[in-house]
Amino acid sequence: MIRLTGALLALAMLAACGADGEPVRPTVNGGVTISNSGIYPSASVGLNRGPVSVRVGL
Repeated sequence: MIRLTGALLALAMLAACGADGEPVRPTVNGGVTISNSGIYPSASVGLNRGPVSVRVGL
């Protein structure tokens, strides 16, 4: 699981730096859910380019 996440992040950084063409701005999303059973943080990073979307999150 850690290798897959690392590989996806490496691909996202490669696309974001513009090595394969025009740079793509990554999207970052974060939040906190509070319920009776506890507090749960969440975060995700993604790239959108045309009809293709890649997102990695917790």
